[in-house]
Amino acid sequence: MAFFKKFLDKICDGDSSKGSKGGPGETAYFGTVKAAPNFNAQNDAEQLKKAMETKDVNEATIVEVIAKRTNAQRQQIKAAFQRSTGKPLVDALKKALKSDFEEVVLALLMTPPEYDAFELKRAMKGLGTNEVVLSEILGTRSNKEIEALKKAFKEVYGQLLEEQIKSETSGNLETALLALCKATRNENYDIDNGLAKSDAKALFDAGENRIGTVCSVLINVLTTRSEAQLCKIFKYYGQYSKDSFAKDLEGELHGSLEDCLMTLVKAAWNKPALFAEKLHLAMKGMGTNTDTLTRIIVGRSEIDLLKIIQEYKRMYGITLQENILKETAGDYEKILLAICGTQ
Repeated sequence: MAFFKKFLDKICDGDSSKGSKGGPGETAYFGTVKAAPNFNAQNDAEQLKKAMETKDVNEATIVEVIAKRTNAQRQQIKAAFQRSTGKPLVDALKKALKSDFEEVVLALLMTPPEYDAFELKRAMKGLGTNEVVLSEILGTRSNKEIEALKKAFKEVYGQLLEEQIKSETSGNLETALLALCKATRNENYDIDNGLAKSDAKALFDAGENRIGTVCSVLINVLTTRSEAQLCKIFKYYGQYSKDSFAKDLEGELHGSLEDCLMTLVKAAWNKPALFAEKLHLAMKGMGTNTDTLTRIIVGRSEIDLLKIIQEYKRMYGITLQENILKETAGDYEKILLAICGTQ
């Protein structure tokens, strides 16, 4: 039950860190990928065409062009390639590339909502459902991002995300995920102390202060309150319980529902630290979870990857790039490092 304590011990200041949002009017950029100066979509399209036509595909050029352009610029490159060749860039790259390197390149060419939708669909494809991915994406996206990914999901796969979730999950996890799908979560920065106190008491009474757990109360509070409000609730919770809310939550729940709700708790405290932890776990022990590496590094590259890299170093005493060098190889390694801003 010390899992969350270790998480809090590693992050620098859970009270002041609210993911990549900062405060009202904040304009700082925490992505690692920046718009290329003197950008010319047609020139980039021609470079990619030449890189794929060589006897041995010139992966270095593909990395240079794809990883060092913003998503908006990549969409222009896709359009230019289509105009000049009459063929989709994605189809050409699928034929030329392979393995994890191909996965990253194709992910970078999707719009962010399309990529989120793709990852959600993949998590629910075939036998078994990867509930961790569902919780990670829906539990860390803004209302606007959730609305956009739902639209992309419908356009690309011809079905409502909510209907797919209903068919692939059940019980309290389904309830929590569908609540997040509503994209109606409070996102303001104002703190309601009275509500925080009553919510803290309600959480205590629904879990630690009774036999059995009233999951509906936990789900309602964690999926509707703002991240700033949740942090205040967690502080007031200490007035009722000898342990933190996170520790009590770990004691009350288990499995996919615990992971989902704990994702919301950790994201409220420090979202970049949550992603840093996920990246660390993806490279820990035998084997490397390249799906997680790709999903987070690509998905956060224009949001808060710079903060994630900073948290990673602070939490684990080694840079994210150093671990990528240890745990990956070849063109996959090179493109991940390029996205991270490593020259």
